[in-house]
Amino acid sequence: MKNKIPLILIYSRLVIGFVLVILSYLQVNNYSTIAIILFTVGLLTDIFDGIIARRLDISTQNLRRLDSSIDQIFFVSVLYAAFLQCPDFFQSNSLQLSILVGFEALTYLVCFLKFKKEIATHALSSKIWTLILFSTLIQIFATCNSNVLFQICFYTGILTRLEIIGIILLLKNWTNDVPSIYHAWLLRKGRAIRRNKLFNG
Repeated sequence: MKNKIPLILIYSRLVIGFVLVILSYLQVNNYSTIAIILFTVGLLTDIFDGIIARRLDISTQNLRRLDSSIDQIFFVSVLYAAFLQCPDFFQSNSLQLSILVGFEALTYLVCFLKFKKEIATHALSSKIWTLILFSTLIQIFATCNSNVLFQICFYTGILTRLEIIGIILLLKNWTNDVPSIYHAWLLRKGRAIRRNKLFNG
């Protein structure tokens, strides 16, 4: 049963994302508080599913690919839920949001064109961006506004998407859990890379 824990955590994130959208659509009382709690739980499942899988030595490529796909659905769901609550914020920042979404889509397009698979690099910089994105969305849920934090999130997102594209272009074969573009270069040269059991072992 313990070997199913990572899978349960991954799919629970999918459920949480859908629940956030439904509750936002229904305009339930104290939604911002509920959303922040559920979003936080969802992020914790994202952190611990990989850690637990590596500890149990069951971190397979299929599991990591599933993790990446569910992550995308989860964050799209959270963004849509936030949009339903705070449409003015999204409308006033539509250009930057469109650019960011475009760069995210570009990373997937490049990966599919080269490897016929989705991205599962789980780069360290992307993990940092996820935390910044988490903080930004928390602020939006709480206040329906974000200025400085949103700008940090936007530019960090662009830089990390560019790194992912660089990683994909450098890799000769599809590989999951590549910590950085430097590690992708080492793999291209046929050299082994050191992996951290906590983050990308």
